[in-house]
Amino acid sequence: MKVLFVNGSSHKNGTTMQAVKEMQKVFESQNIETEVIQLGNKPIQDCIQCGYCYTHAKCVFNDDVNEFIEKAKEADGFIFATPVYYAHPSGRILSFLDRVFYAAGSIEENPFKFKPGASVAVARRGGTTASFDVLNKYFGISEMPIAGSTYWNISHGAVAEDAAKDLEGMQTMRNLAKNMIWMMRSFALAKENGIPYPDTKKDAHTNFIR
Repeated sequence: MKVLFVNGSSHKNGTTMQAVKEMQKVFESQNIETEVIQLGNKPIQDCIQCGYCYTHAKCVFNDDVNEFIEKAKEADGFIFATPVYYAHPSGRILSFLDRVFYAAGSIEENPFKFKPGASVAVARRGGTTASFDVLNKYFGISEMPIAGSTYWNISHGAVAEDAAKDLEGMQTMRNLAKNMIWMMRSFALAKENGIPYPDTKKDAHTNFIR
């Protein structure tokens, strides 16, 4: 099994990465492969609603977004982690995920459908729950079960060295990883025993202006 992380921070080893590393320890102890997509500080094009993905099943901008969608096809779970800027996720993770989910939704077999996802928000102080809510929206519209923990998936710290001092935050990350492992294994077991996925439909599209 494999879990893909997206780190929406520009800092490769900042507070957000400390939360990711705490989860990686749990996954790797259970022989589950992990990979971190580090968005870094390079510019990321946002979605321009051009419609290219509707007919080509990929984004018009050929960058890390299309590469991530290809990797998603082989992954079993996803964790999107963001630092909090002005009570909101980083702009780069939102631009990245907007394009990822628009393009993936145009693929006949959506690579995210029925795979567990979780969001993580890290802040010095406030804005974590608002950021957490924003990232969870991507799962809700993509038929992805959401993995939770023993508290909301948040941790605190101004710099990387602070992360370990948030004992409850680190505990929350470890429990989140354990819960996701249970979900992934349960879904795999269901598939092995012939339990079919729900037969969901997407033919109705209501436009409230008409």
